[in-house]
Amino acid sequence: MKQNIKLFVVALLGGFISVVTYNYFVKPKVVVEKEVQNIRQFPVYTTNTNVVAAEAVTDFTEAAEATVNAVVHVKNTSVGVQQDPFAQLFFGQGYGGGRKYERVGTGSGVIISPDGYIITNNHVIEDATEIEISLNNQKKYKAELIGTDKTTDIALIKIEAEDLPYVTFGDSDISKIGEWVLAVGNPYNLTSTVTAGIISAKGRDLEGNRNIESFIQTDAAVNPGNSGGALVNTRGELIGINTAISSQTGSFIGYSFAVPSNIAKRIVEDLMESGSVKRAVLGVTTEAKSDIDGVYISDVAKGTGADKAGMQSGDVIKKINNVKIHKFSDLIGQLTAKRPGDTVVVTVEREGGTKNLNVKLSEVTELITEAFGIEFGELKASDKKQLGIDIGVKVNKIANKDLQKLGIKPGYIILSINNYQLSSLSDVEKIKTLVKAGKDINKLVVVNLQGERETFSRGW
Repeated sequence: MKQNIKLFVVALLGGFISVVTYNYFVKPKVVVEKEVQNIRQFPVYTTNTNVVAAEAVTDFTEAAEATVNAVVHVKNTSVGVQQDPFAQLFFGQGYGGGRKYERVGTGSGVIISPDGYIITNNHVIEDATEIEISLNNQKKYKAELIGTDKTTDIALIKIEAEDLPYVTFGDSDISKIGEWVLAVGNPYNLTSTVTAGIISAKGRDLEGNRNIESFIQTDAAVNPGNSGGALVNTRGELIGINTAISSQTGSFIGYSFAVPSNIAKRIVEDLMESGSVKRAVLGVTTEAKSDIDGVYISDVAKGTGADKAGMQSGDVIKKINNVKIHKFSDLIGQLTAKRPGDTVVVTVEREGGTKNLNVKLSEVTELITEAFGIEFGELKASDKKQLGIDIGVKVNKIANKDLQKLGIKPGYIILSINNYQLSSLSDVEKIKTLVKAGKDINKLVVVNLQGERETFSRGW
């Protein structure tokens, strides 16, 4: 009995020693610590004012507060004439004069100075006999039209007020695709409304847009009434003026377009100073080539800044002031934002290498543009006023036999070619990339020497 007890105690003691030995010397050690997850921080909705850096990227409150009170509602009133259809049916077009009535249009505008200068779209106030501005606090003012530029669809108006909230201009060149932006305006006559989106594309030229401008494309919701409103970055800086939407319904369906702030700023500075816009050109003729990343130069005008800087036919423009140029609209966007006399660094590709050339920009009125067998000259503002037109370029010389047969002579004013309006010589340069030769002109609208408007269509 005692022997069995001894064996049991020895066995028990041996088991205990074995377990202790295994736990301390054989079994792998497991260290249990408080679990800490090192994961990327996504924005979190919180009322805490100590917002983390990741949240600040998509926190639009500061930009909205800096902008919403500086965006105004624009109401324009114009006078229309309603003809009597029965009188016209029996007595002919224009009989009886017609009944006058008021037409009212609305849009948005952006205050850009504390003393009441406001930028908006030309189409928002076009033909207005009276312009009324409503601030976000419901105060109303009569506005004076300072000047407009149809080519860029920019207009400048002013109200008599002081210490107004305003938006500062940002640099639209450094804005990036994918960057968050806010669209602020007055859609459907609502007071200042803010929508958010990202920049979807830059340097966008819209199909059917006669002016072939270089738009910023966004997916921020823009609807009727937003035209002329602000496109701002997350710092509340103005980087664009909302101008158009891509829609078959008239309402927002995914994309909107804004005039870049660098273009808008340059236009309003000219309008403030002189009431008109001076346009800068390199002095080259370009040619559309789908297989080239850049803008191909087919000719260089003698005596221009491009010629003096050493630009050559066959060069491909790759950059302007280190901004990449992929297509013609990129080039136009950069030149529209510059003034005659400015010097730009043009990077061209030539014979497999690149060259940086310092080009002094010329004023378009200093140049004569030749295209389609026509030598074009700039039309003076006084001539436009006398003829009652606001677009057009003058025919100085004509060698095009087909157009001569139509009776087109020096002194005629060409208003449009193939439905592309010609407001200045820069517009002639633009359509040269679209209309290759005189034989490709299908429609021509002119003012003859008697001041009468004539339209010619292919088949003449």
